[in-house]
Amino acid sequence: MTRSDIAIIGAGIGGLTLGLALRRHGIRSRIYEQAPELAEVGAAVALAANGIRVLRDLGIGSALEETSAVPTELVYRHWSHGDRLAAHPVGAWYEDRFGAPFWGVHRAHLQRALAQAWGTADLHLGKELTGLCRQGDSTELTFADGSSTTAGLVVGADGIRSRVRVSITDVVPVYSGTSGFRGLVTRDDVPDLPDPDAVQFWLGQGAHLLHYATGEFINFLAVLEGPKRWTAPGGVANTEDGLLAAAFRGWHPAVRTMIDAVPQGPQWGLFALPPLARWSNDGAVLLGDAAHAMMPHHGQGANQTIEDAAVLADCQNRFEDVHTALAGYERLRRSRTCQVQRSSWVTSALLHLPDGDAAATRDRRLLDLVDDFSWIHE
Repeated sequence: MTRSDIAIIGAGIGGLTLGLALRRHGIRSRIYEQAPELAEVGAAVALAANGIRVLRDLGIGSALEETSAVPTELVYRHWSHGDRLAAHPVGAWYEDRFGAPFWGVHRAHLQRALAQAWGTADLHLGKELTGLCRQGDSTELTFADGSSTTAGLVVGADGIRSRVRVSITDVVPVYSGTSGFRGLVTRDDVPDLPDPDAVQFWLGQGAHLLHYATGEFINFLAVLEGPKRWTAPGGVANTEDGLLAAAFRGWHPAVRTMIDAVPQGPQWGLFALPPLARWSNDGAVLLGDAAHAMMPHHGQGANQTIEDAAVLADCQNRFEDVHTALAGYERLRRSRTCQVQRSSWVTSALLHLPDGDAAATRDRRLLDLVDDFSWIHE
């Protein structure tokens, strides 16, 4: 198995970042993407210092900065009266503390910056992986269009429902019992929104709403308890109109205005992976959501994926023996991502507490948030 014989499955944030990081070390790779064109789904992504440091090293920081928004604060608000429960500075203070800024970026802009940096060489679109077969030091990859190729190492950067992961483990995603609705609104759509340039969580019984600016838009994620069981295929369901608005009836007017400003989108089941005992086997390794899909409540899904890409590329460069490189990658990444996974899962319930003693205790703990979670961003 040679370092230059690498096939990356998935041309999302993780796959493209890995390809660029390998290229920086002089290691060639090929990227295979099932979609016929690169078009990132989802509204926006929060890029924290731990992700931005890597992207800057890869030379795309300036391209992203032009289309990004820097939040002024991180604010937690009461669901009904809107009072601030806790607030922490972001902006220049955050960059001074963690060595890089915090940006709100539209996913399409991030996808475009990565894709332009990668180019069209060694990018193969319309390649839906259907099978892997290991033979000696090589793996045969077959695709839905009938084509095939071989590689010494296959990297599964193909998301939470990874085809590559089934060749390594039988662990499957777990439904959290919560679901989300995403949306993008303009600032003019929400004239009564306090502090529109802040990252804000509105916390209430059985639900919360997160929003942050991404340039001219404000991105929101509204999370609800339920349904109890998720039956829709692919993690996405089209539900009856008015479900989201009904869930936030009685909330602060700014929350209701934001939700009502755009048509209700699809409902996303929120799934996560249990920590995996192994991320690799003889000829394949996992990266990003394929290895450690997590709840979105720390805004770390993309950032941990970017970290994975940097570490995997560095290990491939540092060690001649690929097996040693993969062992080093797992050793460096599994414990950290497991911690973030567990913390984001626990946070889900804390965000949905009813008014009362438990919520008051949570609110006091929010005052120490920066110190409690600085280990993620540093």
